[in-house]
Amino acid sequence: MTADTIAAPVRTVEKGFSYSRSDLLAIEEPLQFCLNGSPLSITMRSPGSDLDLATGFLFTEGIVDDVGQILSMRAESAEDSSDDSGDRVTIRLKPEVAIDPNRIRRNFYTSSSCGVCGKLAMGAIEVRPARAMRQSGPQFSADLIYRLPDQLRQTQYAFDRTGGLPAALFSPEGTLLGLREDVGRHNAVDKLIGFALRDGTIPLENSLILVSGRAGFELVQKSAMAAIPVLAAVGAPSSLAVEVAQRFGMTLVGFLRGQRFNIYSGNWRIE
Repeated sequence: MTADTIAAPVRTVEKGFSYSRSDLLAIEEPLQFCLNGSPLSITMRSPGSDLDLATGFLFTEGIVDDVGQILSMRAESAEDSSDDSGDRVTIRLKPEVAIDPNRIRRNFYTSSSCGVCGKLAMGAIEVRPARAMRQSGPQFSADLIYRLPDQLRQTQYAFDRTGGLPAALFSPEGTLLGLREDVGRHNAVDKLIGFALRDGTIPLENSLILVSGRAGFELVQKSAMAAIPVLAAVGAPSSLAVEVAQRFGMTLVGFLRGQRFNIYSGNWRIE
């Protein structure tokens, strides 16, 4: 059991028999972002990597363009906690950083299952990337893409598993560049992008992001903000995800299972 999981008693029914056992559940708790002394947003997430999450959120929401615009960032809690965990992250931007009020008006409650549910208006959802997607660059072989879900599962077992949904970055050679988990798939992507931003590796023009489950609109948008050219998902994409991928010039792969997948946009990046 890790700090991100809790044991719960369950009764399992299998082939006509039942037995009691203990199961690990991913912890889901609220985290508030405060920007320059004012509340910005609340998200439901798996505790851990909170500073990565806050950094990725600010970047993918278009509030900052670079980690250098952040003056300070601190995780706080009513109880004693580590430096990267709490129930609130307070962020201060450098005085010269102009804040777009339209971005702040997007102030929403972000649920762990759908990052856009609480947005004030549909017209405020789309955030355009600060930089255009490169239409040249590396290609990813189909054989490599076939192997990525298994590689992700194997890496998860070595990772402190929370029971959350994973998101991982890979190079064109199949090297794992980063992995984050969360009960919310969009939070896992924000944590991953925030990690890369704090590590100095944004933009991620030579990488592929892999997510479990379906690929919704917001995952494509967040990936585009970081200039990630390829998004691969184990499940299905939504119609809006495909539309946004085509608009941003991204490669979108869905139904990645076994030796099969579909390419919905940007097929030229797949060898």
